[in-house]
This record gives sequence, C-alpha cells and structure tokens, in this order.
Amino acid sequence: MAKLCLYFQLHQPYRLRPFSVFELNQDLNYFIEHKNGQPKDENAQIFRKVAQKSYIPMLSLLLDIATTHPSFCFALSCSGVFLEQAQAYQPEVISLIQRLTETGQVELLAETYYHSLASLYSPVEFRRQVEQHEELVQELFGYTPKVFRNTELIYANFIAQQVEQMGYMGMLTEAVDRYLGGRPRTQLYRSYTQPPLPLLLKHAQLSDDVAFRFSNKAWEEHPLTAEKYVHWLNSYYADEFINLFMDFETFGEHQWEDTGIFNFFRHFVDRSIQYDHHFVTPSTVLEPYALAAKSTESLPVYDVPDPISWADIDRDLTAWRGNSLQNDALRLVYSMEADVLKSGDAALVSDWRRVQTSDHFYYMCVKWSADGDVHKYFSPYDSPFEAYNRFSAVMIDLQDRIRQQQPAQTAD
Repeated sequence: MAKLCLYFQLHQPYRLRPFSVFELNQDLNYFIEHKNGQPKDENAQIFRKVAQKSYIPMLSLLLDIATTHPSFCFALSCSGVFLEQAQAYQPEVISLIQRLTETGQVELLAETYYHSLASLYSPVEFRRQVEQHEELVQELFGYTPKVFRNTELIYANFIAQQVEQMGYMGMLTEAVDRYLGGRPRTQLYRSYTQPPLPLLLKHAQLSDDVAFRFSNKAWEEHPLTAEKYVHWLNSYYADEFINLFMDFETFGEHQWEDTGIFNFFRHFVDRSIQYDHHFVTPSTVLEPYALAAKSTESLPVYDVPDPISWADIDRDLTAWRGNSLQNDALRLVYSMEADVLKSGDAALVSDWRRVQTSDHFYYMCVKWSADGDVHKYFSPYDSPFEAYNRFSAVMIDLQDRIRQQQPAQTAD
C-alpha cells in the first residue's frame, strides 16, 4: 500500500487594529487598540477562540493517536508569529506541541518566522527570517528542522536554490499540472537547480477533499467517510507517496466539530493502518537523497520558472500580488528594508517584519467567484480596500518612525 505523508500548517497573523492617519506620530501599537485606557487585543480573542475550537482538541487527538499507534507520524510547521501568540495567549498549545515532539513521531518543519513573502523580494531577509524561526523552534522544542516549507508552499526554481544553500535536505510544495506535464504527483521530484533539491508535492485533490469539501453537502461524494477515503487511497501502489498537506484549522475551525471531522480523522488513521498504508515524515522520505547526491540526480525534474503556491484555483501568486493595491503595498514594505535595519531600533524592526506577513496582502485581494469567497471568509475586513487603507496608514507611520531615526542633514 502507498505511503502517507501528512503535513499541517499552524499560523495566525497579527491583524492590524483600526489605525488612522489621525494617530500618526503617537507611538501607538499597530496590533492592540486601547480604549479608555484599557487594551483591546482582538488578536488574543481570535487566537483563544480558535485554540478552543481547533488547536487544543486536534493536538490532543493527535497525541492520543500517536500514543495508540506507534507507527503513526506526521509533520507540523508553526510560523514564528503563531508560536509567539500561543506563548502569550494559550500556553497549553505550546505544551501540547512539546508533548507531541517528545513522542518522536512528529517532524517540525522550517519556514519563515513571519509567514512572509521575503523569498520573492529579499534573499537576505528571507534567510534572516528562516534562521530566526529555527532559533525559536530550537528554544521551545529542542528541535532543529531538516526540511523546508515556504509560506503558502510558494516555490520556484530560484527559491529552491536559496533553500538548498541554507542546508535543508528537501522542500515541500504544490503539484501544479502545467509544470508536471501529465506526470504523477505521487512520486519524488528534484528541483531544476544545481545541486538539486529533493521535493515532495502536495496531492491537492485528496487534501482538499478533507480541507475544503468535507462538509459541502452539494459535493457528490458527501458525506465523506473514513472507509470511502481509505478506499480511494487503496488504489495507489507501495512505491507512491500520497502527500496530504492542509491547514491545521481544517479541524474544528474551517470544518466544525459537528461535521464529524475529528471522528473522521481518527477513523481515517485507524483504517489506513489496518490496510497497511505506512505513515512517513518528510525527512524519512528525503534523507536517503540528502545522503547520496547521485541518487537525487535520478529523480525527475520539477521545473518551475514562475512562482507557484497552494492558493486558489490557479495555484499562483495572484492571491497576494494580483492587483495594484497589493503590489503597491509590497513595493513599499520591501523598499524600507535597508533603512529599517540600519536604524537598530528593535521595536521598529519587529513591526516592519510583522507587516510582512502574507495575510495582510491576501486581505487586499479583489478576486471574485470561488476564490473570492475563500478570501472573504478569511478576511477580518469588510472589503479589500479597507484592508489596503488600514495597511497604508501603518506604512505612513512606519516611514515617519524611520525618518525620526535618521540623523538630521546639516547644511554645507
């Protein structure tokens, strides 16, 4: 039977509070509002709500399954801003991840600390954020990641080259038909770079059957049972890898508990083991190729000249830079890099990096139809234009703070 590689993404952004141009130069927090002298932290409220619905019950379920089935294993990737908020707002989440890590059945993946798009704009900043993330994972869990996943599985040839230079043994990304050319997504590939980087590709159909279609009563396969799902998996062969990659919040937040999602997952694992499907982690699959470079050369090439992602129908970057609002915001953010870092102001650097989080640009997306519905579901704003206006006000304040850090120019 096929090998099953499960990977879940844990991420929550710091959402911007209502911030207007009338609050400029007042040294105010961009993420926590104060009313009548009292803090109003919507990020804390959201995190705790999702923790109760999703993070805690699903992490507890995974821990129980790992204890019951020693052969069960999976991978987690937790953005740095997620881990920061977990520490501050719901420490039980950190404790559960620590307990899972101690089982030896969980692999923690590397990524950018701020869940940013830095890999597209600044190789130096990209490396800094990856290193910062690795330091936090080591501090909290005593674990050094070996495999990389980029923000939203964003990937291209030039990104693979950067990841290989950072020393990772392989990378996860999306299987995009226009670059696969009819080849299966259930085999290993290598990057179109030298030296090559081994790649695991997401099986979008089977992943999205759970992540997006599970509770859709209009779906022809509804209801999806564990028996039916495992029956689909049984059609694959022992030398194939079924890579099921999805947001952690699939369980309890996007698919609520009353849909039966938690019971489905438990029974899915039970049935998979019963049918001799082997659960694997990315590093166990990729390590033989990392140890023998010549064997990597034998893998088929996945040539991706233009960046891809796991978002939207087209699996491209238009979710974050598909219109003039997004492109203007991104241009402005990364144009600040040199001046922000030169300032040496830790608070300024932290705020600048927090506004790099990809969610801010995702909220500015103006797509319609199915993609637009997904964007609207995730956005805390009434419209993409409100998201852009709020972000722009913060950018103006950041620019003023940068100017205040710069030495005054003296006349000749």
